[in-house]
Amino acid sequence: MNLLPKLPLADGIDAIVNWLKSIDGLFDVPKAVIGFLVEYISIGLSAIPEWLFILLVTALAWFATKKRVGLPIFVFLGLFLIENLGYWNDMLLTLSLVLTSAGVSVLFGVPIGIWMAKSKTTENIITPILDFMQTMPAFVYLIPAVVFFGIGMVPGVIASVIFAMPPTVRLTNLGIRQVSTELIEASDAFGSTPLQKLVKVQLPMAKKTIMAGVNQSIMLALSMVVIASMIGASGLGTKVYYAVGRNDAGGGFEAGIALVILAIILDRITQSFNRQKGAA
Repeated sequence: MNLLPKLPLADGIDAIVNWLKSIDGLFDVPKAVIGFLVEYISIGLSAIPEWLFILLVTALAWFATKKRVGLPIFVFLGLFLIENLGYWNDMLLTLSLVLTSAGVSVLFGVPIGIWMAKSKTTENIITPILDFMQTMPAFVYLIPAVVFFGIGMVPGVIASVIFAMPPTVRLTNLGIRQVSTELIEASDAFGSTPLQKLVKVQLPMAKKTIMAGVNQSIMLALSMVVIASMIGASGLGTKVYYAVGRNDAGGGFEAGIALVILAIILDRITQSFNRQKGAA
């Protein structure tokens, strides 16, 4: 038995959503920009012949791992397997969505993290928001994405950005705050401006931590892009979603293997570059 009447929370949220939707052009610009990015990244990747793409990514892995053979061999064989199974175009589309989502997450996440590092008040305000973003079930992000942007690739990217951004913000803030106070005092003693101190001292020293956040954002973006197949975001996630609906264990396993290979390649290459930068 409820002692108090139910709070009209759902009605309030619906009212806010309807008000936002009534503002002409509010969501047109981000929809157009994100749609443009996804389309042209996909077109650019598709224009590269399969054999050349495999060789280029293998060479990238070779360079990232400082000429160690383990990861390049895995990249070569993994991409060859994806092409052989017939999931090449779906893999490229998923990669386009991940690159767009991760890129937007970094574009906004790093400045927000810097802002948090510079202001304790900002950190106190944004931290609960990040907690909310990270603890909210991933499927819930699909609802506002569909409400404001409809069905398709763009709402999938929007949901992925919201889901993937917190690690970049948190680790950028952490990395800058962990910079040695002695270095900060030395830069102040030499008369550095706040911008010079940020660009020449704090960001280089925090680079390894920031890159760890970028790596996590890429992985979260990939996982969310798969979930976003439920609202029309095409790619490997769609193949998995269809396989579940048809109870197709074999097809689902093939698409899942392609996703695992792509995830490992993205994770290992970004981690290798991070270790390389850190060692340097």
